[in-house]
Amino acid sequence: MSSSVQRKRVRKSPEARRAEIVDAAAAVALSEGLECVTLRRIAEELDVRPGLISHYFPSAENLVAEAFGTAATGELDALLPAERPDGTPTQYLARYFALSSGDAYDDISRLWINARHLSRYRPLLRDRVAEQELASDARLEGVIRDGVARGEFRTADPHVTAIQILVVLDGLGAHANSDRENRPEPILRMAVTTAERELGLAPGTLEREADALPAVLPAAAAAAPRAGSTAP
Repeated sequence: MSSSVQRKRVRKSPEARRAEIVDAAAAVALSEGLECVTLRRIAEELDVRPGLISHYFPSAENLVAEAFGTAATGELDALLPAERPDGTPTQYLARYFALSSGDAYDDISRLWINARHLSRYRPLLRDRVAEQELASDARLEGVIRDGVARGEFRTADPHVTAIQILVVLDGLGAHANSDRENRPEPILRMAVTTAERELGLAPGTLEREADALPAVLPAAAAAAPRAGSTAP
């Protein structure tokens, strides 16, 4: 009698299998680019037949759009959670800026550059990019509205202020593929200084808050979770 024990292949539910495929595609998109998200490549990542991937995603275009949406949503939730019960709007905004700078944020910046370029030719991806842009706008606007309601921020139009901040962040993120070692400090701080000016905060407020974040908030210095980690 053979002493070897044959491993049983666990049969996953359709929902679990689809989520596994999307998570793998999102991870490839973040690390290598959306062009690398193909049915064959994701099949290799998961050690399954390409036919299994095409069963859930009839074309690579569907999978690319889903991969981008999942990666972008995961990053947004890590940077600025939809539910914020453990801190003040100022603290969450400080955390947002602390996580939205440096090497840890470059992968998602590159993904956005990649997605916006490819979306010119791919309608499904274009729709998903527009959807994620609106989600980012709404999430930041919500934090600003909370801060105004609590008397922490002062702005006549939270929506416009959110767009101003995001435009600056997008502009800085557009240089994720460039050498930024010699960039002046005022340029690196431009998004923070824009937020402080538009929200009526004293200069340096958000950096001081980031340094003093309470233990109940995830550490601002930690890199945001990548696709495949837990997030809404």
